[in-house]
Amino acid sequence: MRKYQQVSVKKSRGMSLVGLIFVLGILAVLVLLASKIAPTAIEYMSIKKAIQTAKLTGGGSAKDIQQAFNKQADVGYITSISGRDLVIDKSETGFEVSFFYTKKIPLFGPASLLLEYQGTTAKTPTAQKKQE
Repeated sequence: MRKYQQVSVKKSRGMSLVGLIFVLGILAVLVLLASKIAPTAIEYMSIKKAIQTAKLTGGGSAKDIQQAFNKQADVGYITSISGRDLVIDKSETGFEVSFFYTKKIPLFGPASLLLEYQGTTAKTPTAQKKQE
């Protein structure tokens, strides 16, 4: 009698073509989003630096701070806000400068992405407690 040998079928390892196309599609969408979000994030960082500089070099009034910010905005290619959009509050330590703006990024068709940016020169209460 002949004995039948069992032939083990090796499991295929790796990714199928459909799986590869799916992963590449997801990566393409992520790259598209990153390429549209990155310029707004860079501008946001520029605005944060500009309000810090405007607070230090702005002088003794809110109008001086606005003008100093506008000069920084011209140099730093800031187009989302201007000195008029800043919220400038007087505190016991001087002026505190804040801002808030939204950025709408069209993606495709009717779909768009809405980003809300905000920042301030004021120290948070938790940061003040850590310093003490």
